[in-house]
Amino acid sequence: MTRRTLLATPAAAAFAAAAQTPKQGVSLAAWSFSGSFFQGKWKLLELPGILRDQLGITALEHVNQFFENPTLGYLQKLKGACSNAGVESTILMVDNEGGTASVAKADRVLSATAHRKWIDIGHFLGCHSVRINVYGHPEDWKNDKDLVARAAETIHMLLDYAKGSGLNIIVENHGRASSDPDILVALVKKVNHPKFGLLCDLGNWNPGDDRYAAVRKTLPYAKGLSVKGTWGPGLDPAFDAEKLVKTALDGGYVGWWGLEVTPRRERGAPRPAVEQQYAEEVKTVLEAKAIVDRVVLKKG
Repeated sequence: MTRRTLLATPAAAAFAAAAQTPKQGVSLAAWSFSGSFFQGKWKLLELPGILRDQLGITALEHVNQFFENPTLGYLQKLKGACSNAGVESTILMVDNEGGTASVAKADRVLSATAHRKWIDIGHFLGCHSVRINVYGHPEDWKNDKDLVARAAETIHMLLDYAKGSGLNIIVENHGRASSDPDILVALVKKVNHPKFGLLCDLGNWNPGDDRYAAVRKTLPYAKGLSVKGTWGPGLDPAFDAEKLVKTALDGGYVGWWGLEVTPRRERGAPRPAVEQQYAEEVKTVLEAKAIVDRVVLKKG
């Protein structure tokens, strides 16, 4: 019996099955509240209540950096908090766990091993996917001919570990090589596994790239989506949230539309006091939610 088997429960299986049922819905990426989190405004066990009481959102994408002490007792409390708030867990985003595309195989193996606990936790919480990064490659990644093969090898290690859990392993466009749509498509084809795909972030593309074209190219492989963009007085035509959402919808995306938006302010501007930061985060999320409600869910 594996540690993952010990963590599994009928409730977790039910949540996972529900999370994988094709439907259109709005979820919150916890990172949207990262500013106030790091200022000490709230703790993860409180977040499901915030979704229910202030946002009207019933699905949550976790960030591993927000887990205080992921012991079994803590995870049981977190699952209970989600259940009590009527919030299901959809994705667990994992950062800071080594170089999945490192040149040194020992580093890649270490990274794969470090990710295992998060696969167990994602399964326990009932998530449909665990999001990893493609990091650790040389700075000159455009000339790194073995990058895709190395990352694919690590991903297969993770897929082997996750076998039987029902979890997807997904990669987000999260900067540099991982934000190159051609590399992402090549990676999906190289891995060639039904439980592997992409978390298509509508905004995280490399400088100068056409976001709309990049979304269209990667969307067929998406098992999750992060909503980003601009709107209102600060609208940037190259980063138009509503147009990006329509691009994904027209491309056939069905699933959770994960709001990953933070208050926009001038580069270098100081972060406001925590209460103002939190209020701005709530306002920003609700504005992004209104776009998805109108364009995708046809509300209002």
